[in-house]
Amino acid sequence: MNITVRVWRQKNADSKGSMVTYGVENVSEHMSFLEMLDVLNEQLTLDGDDPIAFDHDCREGICGMCGVVINGQAHGPETTTTCQLHMRSFEDGAVIDIEPWRAGAFPVVKDLVVDRSAFDRIIQAGGFVSVSTGSAPEANNLPVPKGDADRAFESATCIGCGACVAACPNGSGMLFTAAKITHLGLLPQGQPERDSRVIGMIEQHDAEGFGGCTNIGECTASCPKGIPLDDIAQLNRDFLGALAKRATH
Repeated sequence: MNITVRVWRQKNADSKGSMVTYGVENVSEHMSFLEMLDVLNEQLTLDGDDPIAFDHDCREGICGMCGVVINGQAHGPETTTTCQLHMRSFEDGAVIDIEPWRAGAFPVVKDLVVDRSAFDRIIQAGGFVSVSTGSAPEANNLPVPKGDADRAFESATCIGCGACVAACPNGSGMLFTAAKITHLGLLPQGQPERDSRVIGMIEQHDAEGFGGCTNIGECTASCPKGIPLDDIAQLNRDFLGALAKRATH
């Protein structure tokens, strides 16, 4: 395959960026999208140019590090992570636009790399869970209904890649925040701090500059782990309930 890529190049956070066009020849359809970028970077390095900066780590769809907007879609045309997207999803001669996540809360660091530490601060705002230390507890000491366990596990699969934010026209991080809140809110271990957790995380979400959720649904459509929109409904119930309790005290 021979393709043309138009990549967002930006020297640093204070510089103005622009789309730059490159040709990439002899691309195997079995390459991952990131391997194609590796080939392009090798070509740029040999030509004496600055290679394209992009985030990646495990390249197994697990860590959530990778993530770019490909032809206007977060992670590209398939519902998967960028590292698990393969070049067979594109036609020979294709022109592919590659941009960083576009969100006010995710400032560009360089080229395709954005600062997603706002997610870390949201998690930190959730505080801790009350778990006694000591020897390992008996597995059946805290029985959890299977439905709750399955849903908590589903929410826990969020890898924090940020595709939900990039896909949302409001730049909202509500799906990420909801997944973290729902995960612990359904388990016995998460009950003591349930109210303070949801209030703290929502307040931090808003302080970071994420937009509000208007239930458009682009977030869950682009999520590589399939986090459901129901988690946002659960977040809203928990948040309103926590505010009501706080108002009565």
